[in-house]
Amino acid sequence: MRTDRKHYSPEFKSKVVLELLREEKTLSQLASEHGIHHSLLVRWRSQALEGLSGVFSDQKIHEIKAAHEREVTTLYQEIGQLTTQLNWLKKKSGMK
Repeated sequence: MRTDRKHYSPEFKSKVVLELLREEKTLSQLASEHGIHHSLLVRWRSQALEGLSGVFSDQKIHEIKAAHEREVTTLYQEIGQLTTQLNWLKKKSGMK
């Protein structure tokens, strides 16, 4: 028998984890209020706290910028190649 798992959006997870970190309600109260098992909330909280240091990391920003620069370079190379091919095709077809 196959059971379908629920998938929660990152926005929903962060909203619930923020509520949990505020400590205005207990873990059990939040779990029943949102219809989520308490162990799932514990896992989300752990993931959020582990990833928190990455928010303030300059290394992550540099990685994102480097990936963006590589993508831009690749796209400009492709534009150059396609422009060259287009000009060659125009020349061969007599359109110029």
